[in-house]
Amino acid sequence: MFVMNLRDLEMRHLVAFDAVASEGTFGRAAEKLGYTQSAISQQIASLERLVDGKLFDRPGGPKPVVLTPLGDHLLGSARELLARVEVVGQELDRFRTGEVGHITVGTYQSVSAKVLPLVVRRMREEFPDVHIQLHESDLDDELDQALARGELDVSFVVGDWTGEFESKRLFDDPFVLVARPGQFKPGPVRLADLRAAPMVGQHANSCQIMNESGLRAAGLEPDYVFRTNDNGTVSAMVKAGLGVAVMPLLCVEPDDPGIALHPLRPALPDRQVS
Repeated sequence: MFVMNLRDLEMRHLVAFDAVASEGTFGRAAEKLGYTQSAISQQIASLERLVDGKLFDRPGGPKPVVLTPLGDHLLGSARELLARVEVVGQELDRFRTGEVGHITVGTYQSVSAKVLPLVVRRMREEFPDVHIQLHESDLDDELDQALARGELDVSFVVGDWTGEFESKRLFDDPFVLVARPGQFKPGPVRLADLRAAPMVGQHANSCQIMNESGLRAAGLEPDYVFRTNDNGTVSAMVKAGLGVAVMPLLCVEPDDPGIALHPLRPALPDRQVS
Protein backbone atom coordinates (compact mmCIF):
# COMPACT_ATOMS: atom_id res chain seq x y z
CA MET A 1 0.00 0.00 0.00
CA PHE A 2 2.90 2.34 0.80
CA VAL A 3 4.40 1.93 -2.71
CA MET A 4 0.99 2.40 -4.25
CA ASN A 5 0.55 5.66 -2.32
CA LEU A 6 3.86 7.01 -3.60
CA ARG A 7 2.57 6.67 -7.14
CA ASP A 8 0.38 9.66 -6.28
CA LEU A 9 3.41 11.72 -5.29
CA GLU A 10 3.62 15.04 -7.16
CA MET A 11 6.56 17.39 -7.53
CA ARG A 12 4.59 20.19 -5.86
CA HIS A 13 4.51 18.10 -2.68
CA LEU A 14 8.30 17.90 -2.62
CA VAL A 15 8.71 21.56 -3.58
CA ALA A 16 6.55 22.63 -0.64
CA PHE A 17 8.33 20.18 1.68
CA ASP A 18 11.76 21.52 0.69
CA ALA A 19 10.64 25.13 1.07
CA VAL A 20 9.25 24.59 4.57
CA ALA A 21 12.39 22.71 5.63
CA SER A 22 14.58 25.51 4.24
CA GLU A 23 12.57 28.49 5.51
CA GLY A 24 11.52 27.04 8.87
CA THR A 25 7.91 28.22 8.75
CA PHE A 26 4.92 27.63 6.54
CA GLY A 27 4.44 31.37 6.14
CA ARG A 28 7.95 32.05 4.82
CA ALA A 29 7.74 28.98 2.56
CA ALA A 30 4.48 30.30 1.11
CA GLU A 31 6.06 33.70 0.54
CA LYS A 32 9.09 32.11 -1.18
CA LEU A 33 6.97 30.05 -3.56
CA GLY A 34 4.26 32.66 -4.14
CA TYR A 35 1.51 30.50 -2.62
CA THR A 36 -0.89 31.08 0.24
CA GLN A 37 0.02 29.56 3.58
CA SER A 38 -3.07 27.34 3.43
CA ALA A 39 -1.91 25.94 0.07
CA ILE A 40 1.46 25.02 1.59
CA SER A 41 -0.28 23.40 4.52
CA GLN A 42 -2.42 21.35 2.15
CA GLN A 43 0.63 20.15 0.20
CA ILE A 44 2.43 19.08 3.38
CA ALA A 45 -0.70 17.35 4.67
CA SER A 46 -1.05 15.47 1.38
CA LEU A 47 2.60 14.40 1.50
CA GLU A 48 2.26 13.22 5.10
CA ARG A 49 -0.71 11.07 4.10
CA LEU A 50 1.31 9.57 1.25
CA VAL A 51 4.27 8.66 3.49
CA ASP A 52 1.97 7.71 6.35
CA GLY A 53 3.71 9.83 8.96
CA LYS A 54 4.45 13.32 10.26
CA LEU A 55 7.24 15.23 8.59
CA PHE A 56 7.35 18.26 10.91
CA ASP A 57 6.82 18.93 14.57
CA ARG A 58 4.77 22.12 14.76
CA PRO A 59 5.42 23.97 18.02
CA GLY A 60 2.95 26.70 17.08
CA GLY A 61 3.29 30.44 17.22
CA PRO A 62 6.34 32.11 15.66
CA LYS A 63 8.66 29.22 16.48
CA PRO A 64 10.06 27.38 13.45
CA VAL A 65 8.89 23.89 12.62
CA VAL A 66 11.30 21.01 13.20
CA LEU A 67 11.82 17.98 10.99
CA THR A 68 10.76 14.67 12.49
CA PRO A 69 13.10 11.70 12.04
CA LEU A 70 10.92 10.63 9.09
CA GLY A 71 11.08 14.13 7.60
CA ASP A 72 14.84 14.29 8.07
CA HIS A 73 15.21 10.91 6.35
CA LEU A 74 12.99 11.96 3.43
CA LEU A 75 14.52 15.41 2.89
CA GLY A 76 17.77 14.20 1.30
CA SER A 77 15.99 12.00 -1.23
CA ALA A 78 13.44 14.73 -1.95
CA ARG A 79 16.15 17.30 -2.68
CA GLU A 80 18.04 14.83 -4.83
CA LEU A 81 14.91 14.20 -6.89
CA LEU A 82 14.20 17.93 -7.21
CA ALA A 83 17.78 18.50 -8.40
CA ARG A 84 17.37 15.81 -11.03
CA VAL A 85 14.13 17.37 -12.24
CA GLU A 86 15.89 20.75 -12.42
CA VAL A 87 18.59 19.22 -14.60
CA VAL A 88 15.95 17.68 -16.87
CA GLY A 89 14.27 21.09 -17.19
CA GLN A 90 17.55 22.74 -18.07
CA GLU A 91 18.31 20.07 -20.66
CA LEU A 92 14.86 20.52 -22.23
CA ASP A 93 15.41 24.28 -22.41
CA ARG A 94 18.80 23.73 -24.06
CA PHE A 95 17.22 21.30 -26.53
CA ARG A 96 14.49 23.78 -27.44
CA THR A 97 17.04 26.52 -28.06
CA GLY A 98 19.24 24.20 -30.14
CA GLU A 99 22.07 24.08 -27.60
CA VAL A 100 21.94 20.28 -27.36
CA GLY A 101 20.63 17.53 -29.60
CA HIS A 102 21.58 15.81 -32.81
CA ILE A 103 21.57 17.05 -36.40
CA THR A 104 22.37 15.08 -39.55
CA VAL A 105 23.26 17.14 -42.61
CA GLY A 106 23.31 16.04 -46.23
CA THR A 107 26.02 17.56 -48.37
CA TYR A 108 28.02 17.21 -51.57
CA GLN A 109 31.71 17.51 -52.30
CA SER A 110 32.21 21.21 -52.97
CA VAL A 111 29.96 22.28 -50.10
CA SER A 112 31.76 19.81 -47.83
CA ALA A 113 35.10 21.39 -48.73
CA LYS A 114 34.23 25.09 -48.85
CA VAL A 115 31.02 25.79 -46.91
CA LEU A 116 30.53 23.18 -44.21
CA PRO A 117 33.86 23.74 -42.42
CA LEU A 118 32.75 27.31 -41.69
CA VAL A 119 29.30 26.16 -40.58
CA VAL A 120 30.62 23.34 -38.40
CA ARG A 121 33.25 25.58 -36.79
CA ARG A 122 30.62 28.16 -35.87
CA MET A 123 28.25 25.51 -34.52
CA ARG A 124 31.05 24.03 -32.45
CA GLU A 125 31.69 27.47 -30.97
CA GLU A 126 28.04 28.37 -30.30
CA PHE A 127 26.54 24.92 -29.63
CA PRO A 128 29.37 22.66 -28.44
CA ASP A 129 27.00 19.98 -27.12
CA VAL A 130 25.14 19.43 -30.41
CA HIS A 131 26.17 16.18 -32.11
CA ILE A 132 26.76 16.83 -35.83
CA GLN A 133 26.74 14.03 -38.38
CA LEU A 134 27.36 14.55 -42.10
CA HIS A 135 26.35 12.44 -45.09
CA GLU A 136 27.90 13.22 -48.48
CA SER A 137 26.56 12.25 -51.88
CA ASP A 138 26.90 13.62 -55.41
CA LEU A 139 23.35 12.50 -56.19
CA ASP A 140 20.44 14.75 -55.26
CA ASP A 141 18.06 11.79 -55.51
CA GLU A 142 20.02 9.98 -52.82
CA LEU A 143 19.88 13.02 -50.54
CA ASP A 144 16.16 13.41 -51.30
CA GLN A 145 15.46 9.80 -50.35
CA ALA A 146 17.52 10.10 -47.17
CA LEU A 147 15.46 13.13 -46.16
CA ALA A 148 12.23 11.28 -46.89
CA ARG A 149 13.35 8.34 -44.74
CA GLY A 150 14.20 10.70 -41.88
CA GLU A 151 17.90 9.88 -42.08
CA LEU A 152 18.76 13.54 -42.70
CA ASP A 153 17.41 16.60 -40.88
CA VAL A 154 18.56 19.06 -43.54
CA SER A 155 20.54 18.87 -46.76
CA PHE A 156 22.40 21.04 -49.22
CA VAL A 157 21.22 20.45 -52.79
CA VAL A 158 21.90 21.76 -56.29
CA GLY A 159 19.13 23.97 -57.67
CA ASP A 160 15.77 24.91 -56.21
CA TRP A 161 14.15 22.01 -54.38
CA THR A 162 11.08 20.68 -56.15
CA GLY A 163 10.23 17.82 -53.78
CA GLU A 164 8.07 17.72 -50.67
CA PHE A 165 10.54 19.67 -48.53
CA GLU A 166 10.91 23.39 -48.12
CA SER A 167 14.10 24.88 -49.56
CA LYS A 168 15.99 28.16 -49.44
CA ARG A 169 18.45 29.32 -52.07
CA LEU A 170 21.75 30.28 -50.46
CA PHE A 171 23.84 31.61 -53.34
CA ASP A 172 24.56 31.27 -57.07
CA ASP A 173 27.76 29.52 -58.13
CA PRO A 174 29.03 30.48 -61.62
CA PHE A 175 30.63 28.00 -64.00
CA VAL A 176 34.20 28.88 -64.99
CA LEU A 177 36.76 27.48 -67.40
CA VAL A 178 39.67 25.74 -65.68
CA ALA A 179 42.83 25.76 -67.83
CA ARG A 180 46.60 25.84 -67.51
CA PRO A 181 48.19 29.27 -66.95
CA GLY A 182 48.92 30.92 -70.29
CA GLN A 183 46.74 28.50 -72.25
CA PHE A 184 44.29 31.33 -72.94
CA LYS A 185 44.59 35.09 -72.71
CA PRO A 186 43.49 36.56 -69.36
CA GLY A 187 39.79 37.32 -69.16
CA PRO A 188 36.71 35.64 -70.62
CA VAL A 189 37.03 32.73 -73.05
CA ARG A 190 34.51 32.12 -75.81
CA LEU A 191 32.85 28.71 -75.82
CA ALA A 192 33.55 28.61 -79.57
CA ASP A 193 37.28 28.51 -78.74
CA LEU A 194 36.79 25.23 -76.89
CA ARG A 195 35.41 23.21 -79.81
CA ALA A 196 38.64 21.30 -80.40
CA ALA A 197 39.75 21.18 -76.77
CA PRO A 198 39.76 17.84 -74.94
CA MET A 199 37.86 18.14 -71.68
CA VAL A 200 38.00 16.67 -68.21
CA GLY A 201 34.61 16.22 -66.59
CA GLN A 202 32.69 14.30 -63.99
CA HIS A 203 30.40 11.30 -64.11
CA ALA A 204 26.68 11.99 -64.24
CA ASN A 205 25.49 14.03 -61.26
CA SER A 206 23.32 17.13 -60.85
CA CYS A 207 26.18 19.54 -61.44
CA GLN A 208 27.65 17.70 -64.44
CA ILE A 209 24.25 17.30 -66.09
CA MET A 210 23.67 21.05 -65.70
CA ASN A 211 27.17 21.71 -67.02
CA GLU A 212 26.82 19.58 -70.16
CA SER A 213 23.30 20.85 -70.86
CA GLY A 214 24.57 24.43 -70.77
CA LEU A 215 27.45 23.66 -73.12
CA ARG A 216 25.24 21.85 -75.61
CA ALA A 217 22.62 24.60 -75.46
CA ALA A 218 25.38 27.02 -76.47
CA GLY A 219 26.30 24.80 -79.44
CA LEU A 220 29.35 23.06 -77.98
CA GLU A 221 29.56 19.26 -77.90
CA PRO A 222 32.16 18.53 -75.19
CA ASP A 223 34.88 15.98 -75.91
CA TYR A 224 35.56 14.29 -72.58
CA VAL A 225 38.82 12.37 -72.36
CA PHE A 226 38.55 11.65 -68.63
CA ARG A 227 35.83 11.67 -66.01
CA THR A 228 36.14 11.64 -62.25
CA ASN A 229 33.87 12.88 -59.48
CA ASP A 230 36.78 14.12 -57.42
CA ASN A 231 37.17 17.88 -57.84
CA GLY A 232 40.84 17.81 -56.93
CA THR A 233 41.55 15.15 -59.54
CA VAL A 234 39.82 17.22 -62.22
CA SER A 235 42.11 20.15 -61.45
CA ALA A 236 45.15 17.86 -61.28
CA MET A 237 44.43 16.52 -64.77
CA VAL A 238 44.02 20.05 -66.10
CA LYS A 239 47.39 20.99 -64.58
CA ALA A 240 48.93 17.89 -66.18
CA GLY A 241 47.74 19.08 -69.60
CA LEU A 242 45.17 16.35 -70.22
CA GLY A 243 42.47 18.87 -71.06
CA VAL A 244 40.41 21.81 -69.84
CA ALA A 245 37.42 21.67 -67.52
CA VAL A 246 34.25 23.63 -66.93
CA MET A 247 33.39 23.63 -63.22
CA PRO A 248 31.45 25.66 -60.67
CA LEU A 249 33.71 28.18 -58.97
CA LEU A 250 33.08 26.51 -55.59
CA CYS A 251 34.67 23.31 -56.91
CA VAL A 252 38.11 24.80 -57.60
CA GLU A 253 40.88 26.57 -55.69
CA PRO A 254 41.15 30.09 -57.16
CA ASP A 255 44.56 30.60 -55.56
CA ASP A 256 46.07 27.44 -57.07
CA PRO A 257 49.05 28.67 -59.17
CA GLY A 258 48.83 25.60 -61.38
CA ILE A 259 45.50 26.59 -62.93
CA ALA A 260 43.93 29.65 -64.50
CA LEU A 261 40.23 30.46 -64.19
CA HIS A 262 38.30 32.23 -66.94
CA PRO A 263 34.70 33.43 -67.22
CA LEU A 264 32.84 31.88 -70.15
CA ARG A 265 31.21 33.77 -73.00
CA PRO A 266 28.36 33.23 -73.32
CA ALA A 267 28.04 32.39 -69.64
CA LEU A 268 26.37 29.16 -68.63
CA PRO A 269 23.44 29.37 -66.20
CA ASP A 270 24.77 29.55 -62.65
CA ARG A 271 24.54 26.56 -60.36
CA GLN A 272 22.22 27.35 -57.46
CA VAL A 273 23.24 26.13 -54.03
CA SER A 274 20.21 25.57 -51.82
